[in-house]
Amino acid sequence: MTFQLNNLQPQPGSRRRKTRKGRGIAAGQGASCGFGMRGQKSRSGSPTRPGFEGGQMPLYRRVPKLKHFPLVNPSFFTLINVGKLAELKPGSTVNLEALVSEGLVTSPKHPLKVLGHGELAVKLTVQAAAFTAGARSKIEAAGGSCEILG
Repeated sequence: MTFQLNNLQPQPGSRRRKTRKGRGIAAGQGASCGFGMRGQKSRSGSPTRPGFEGGQMPLYRRVPKLKHFPLVNPSFFTLINVGKLAELKPGSTVNLEALVSEGLVTSPKHPLKVLGHGELAVKLTVQAAAFTAGARSKIEAAGGSCEILG
């Protein structure tokens, strides 16, 4: 038998008649309709909103949200891109103090981190707290070296 729109039927026994509540004791769901005698869940309308836990802090407010978890100990860096280091003279040592004196960094509040945006053709010795993989490869490809400060 092929399925076509004109011969679709539910499986035998999968559809049951709706229970008619409040139609007397013989109907099986008379008077209180299976909701018991009294209480919040016997009243008309939805008893509580979805997720309500009786006044207890509900699960969806107890757990952190999916994005933007507050970091307990966030790490902050003073950031500079490799492209900015191309302006420096070849063979020089680059650290946070040197960048401040050159005017490339204006607020040296945190340790230095070198990012990989831009191109570098100058040989430099870069001293920083952290390097991205792209920044490290570009500095070493130009003949320079990366030193991590502890």
